[in-house]
Amino acid sequence: MSEIHIQDIPAVELEGRINRLQQALQENGINGALIVQKTDLFYFSATSQQGYLYVPDVGDPLLMVFKDFDRARQESPLKLVVPIGSPRKIPEMLASHGLELPKILGLELDVLPVNLYFQYQKIFPAAELTDVSSEIRLIRAVKSSYEVDCIRQAARGSDLVCARVSEILEEGQTELALAGELESYARSLGHQGIVRMRLWGSELFYGHLLSGADAAVPSYLASPTGGKGPSRLTGQGAGFRKIQKNEPVLVDYVFALNGYLSDHARIFCLGELPDDLLAGHEAMLEIQERVKDQARPGVASGDIYELMVSAAEEKGYGEWFMGVGERRIRFTGHGVGLELDEFPFLAKGQKLKLEESMIIALEPKLIIPGKGVVGIENTHLVTESGLEPLTQSLDAITFI
Repeated sequence: MSEIHIQDIPAVELEGRINRLQQALQENGINGALIVQKTDLFYFSATSQQGYLYVPDVGDPLLMVFKDFDRARQESPLKLVVPIGSPRKIPEMLASHGLELPKILGLELDVLPVNLYFQYQKIFPAAELTDVSSEIRLIRAVKSSYEVDCIRQAARGSDLVCARVSEILEEGQTELALAGELESYARSLGHQGIVRMRLWGSELFYGHLLSGADAAVPSYLASPTGGKGPSRLTGQGAGFRKIQKNEPVLVDYVFALNGYLSDHARIFCLGELPDDLLAGHEAMLEIQERVKDQARPGVASGDIYELMVSAAEEKGYGEWFMGVGERRIRFTGHGVGLELDEFPFLAKGQKLKLEESMIIALEPKLIIPGKGVVGIENTHLVTESGLEPLTQSLDAITFI
């Protein structure tokens, strides 16, 4: 446990984030942005308490806190942190701090509920409301040295959880029983429990622990793996299936520490695996190594996706790569930070170019109906020389 530590967000870190947002506002002719989505609010203010962060295109941001003000004032290093009783008071609060009401107001329209949008129309009747979510997500996509260090710490948690699997995996154990033991251990290391995702309707509890043929059962989640889960409402993840010998056991878990995430998947087996599964796993490792060299700053994220799909087809695994059938996942990796689905996406048609200090979870996997899942996932740092893996567990299948 001493190998993992918790860090507060320094004031200079927030200053850099605010400055980048203000630059984006100025470039797009937006007078100010109202930040309300919980993760964005934390990113720019260092607190997740309920409130409204107004960032003008020039000048100090104003954090207006509904609940809990005292806690937010302690947690956030921002200069202007004030209590507010209702969002209807926002214009009055801005005026009292010398801030002009915006003519063009940026909102996180990718996630903002329609009812709240209508509410802000009434609060700012003279303002044009526009979307600022892409600018925010692009800022968050490139990590600072502080953030990279936080994700390295989370990656260390991933490695520790992975090492624990060999100690507790047993024949006849249900997926849920094994998941419970691993998740308890992760919590003891500081795992925050919540894994945040931005996409509407997406949710995850630690990750997917799946065995044998059940690992190939699809689900609603934007993920190559699904699993039956403990109920039809949950519809994903570990279920009541008992783990057996000579089958792949996928442990695809997110470690969440101090807000930041590490995504990590490994294959385990009690006994032996058929040659076709072994060969498939090795093919995924080969694709990973090829991408680690090719994914450099300036390369379009969609080009990396095409490279991986083509490589899987060349190796004879196109039918099962990243899913089966028409609903297979159309991405092979994704950005990771405070949320699990950050920019960039290694996805079909994506033109966003990689930049140094982006963080990518690379996940070449085969989903084979009736047999299960093989493949790999590691969290990587984009560097000038390619991808640097932050998770250090051995990529090979662990036989117990």
